[in-house]
Amino acid sequence: MSDAREGAVPHLSPEEFRRLGHRMVDWIADYWSRLESFPVRSAVAPGEVMAKLPEHPPEEGLGGEAGWESVFRDLENVVLPGVTHWQSPSFFAYFPANASGPAVLGELLSAGLGVQGMLWSTSPAATEMETRVLDWLAELTALPASFRSDSGTGGGVIQGTASEATLVAMVAARERVRARLGREAELVAYTSTQAHSSVLKAAMLCGVVRGVSDGVHLRSLGTDERYALSPELLEKAIREDLSAGRQPFFVCASLGTTSSGAMDPLPALRGVLERTGFTGAGGWLHVDAAWAGSALVCPEHRDMLRGLEDVDSFAFNPHKWLLTNFDCNAFYTRDRKSLLDALSVMPEYLRNAATASGAVIDYRDWQVPLGRRFRALKLWFVLRHYGAKGLRSYIRQHVRQAELFASWVEADTRFELAVPRSLALVCFRLRPRPGEEPAATDARNRQLLERLNASGKAFLTHTVLPGVDGAPARYVLRMAIGSPRTEERHVRAVWEQLVALTD
Repeated sequence: MSDAREGAVPHLSPEEFRRLGHRMVDWIADYWSRLESFPVRSAVAPGEVMAKLPEHPPEEGLGGEAGWESVFRDLENVVLPGVTHWQSPSFFAYFPANASGPAVLGELLSAGLGVQGMLWSTSPAATEMETRVLDWLAELTALPASFRSDSGTGGGVIQGTASEATLVAMVAARERVRARLGREAELVAYTSTQAHSSVLKAAMLCGVVRGVSDGVHLRSLGTDERYALSPELLEKAIREDLSAGRQPFFVCASLGTTSSGAMDPLPALRGVLERTGFTGAGGWLHVDAAWAGSALVCPEHRDMLRGLEDVDSFAFNPHKWLLTNFDCNAFYTRDRKSLLDALSVMPEYLRNAATASGAVIDYRDWQVPLGRRFRALKLWFVLRHYGAKGLRSYIRQHVRQAELFASWVEADTRFELAVPRSLALVCFRLRPRPGEEPAATDARNRQLLERLNASGKAFLTHTVLPGVDGAPARYVLRMAIGSPRTEERHVRAVWEQLVALTD
């Protein structure tokens, strides 16, 4: 059938796109300006959004620009009621997921260019900008020179998430250990009980563990009183596995755990790995700093860097706390050869002169998927717009707000800090009453959080921290400050509401 008989395809004309694009940008800007008018957490019931959507796809399109009126109505009536407002100044749950004007413009440009940057040759700008911007970011965060692209052995790449970064690091570690040993071995990975669940998922995807409950091939080790991985327990576990004929191959340390913001002691961990022969066998030490890594733009937070010069890979998420919208994980390695050895595949249809020359980077070989968007644009826009000074001010603003909130908790005898404040994360709870059972204390804290969140005025989440020295586990509230729009008045309002609910 000819195109004429099929009918015209209703593409937007450039002018229609221009007008709708202006209107959509206006809608987003208006949304940001009215964020405080919405309940922070969506209150819809399961299935409520779906019930507002037609059961079947439309046969006829919108019929041009005028038909888009219904789209903008549905944004208000269908989408917004079902949105939890992550950009709200009163969003204090999980960790932040920043979006900023420069980042959104970069995302728009990436979508408009429609680049598929799998190879250098498929868009040289996508590759070379990513290399440069990741080097900029390494400089801004004072990472060791061995992580830079000009080091000769290392370099950075944008992954989608910290979970992908952990998986890539584990795949590279598996390849390197196999190459060193010259044989297959029963592999074991190590992390702490407080590490992110992505470590377990990576081990499952790698075939290292045999299921979620496999504690033999992924050792989740205990922590100290601040919930940092215990070097003593790591050394004991590695020696046990070596004695049993198993091969230690991967350790994931955390800088800023999800539950409490704990920082694992990198120098001590590296000492363990050297003493046990882990390093000599090709074992890999990966550092997940998904949230906390952004704070490295501030010199006063660079104590975290101690020991980083000896790790094999490091990753953090600018999409959490550095004003770059999801998804954008900055992954660095000192050993890019092991990544390439583990992940390179070259079908005939991808062969080209630039790749064959060895003079270019093909980032497809640094990640799990083949395809990749031009994500460097949004990070480039953010770094250029804010500059190092602006980014430092941004981080410091949130840390100051967290210090203030923690001081209010400490000054009120009904509350307590569950652990010392970590950057802009405060973990706190109602104190136990005299003679009160731990379960009753937990229940009061759970009720307090539920009532706060139900109000719609703020949104916090919780965690459960293991007991120390035989003490029972504790239900804890988390105040994670990080929205671009959060001011002191928003932090104070949450505290006042907590006090009122407690009264």
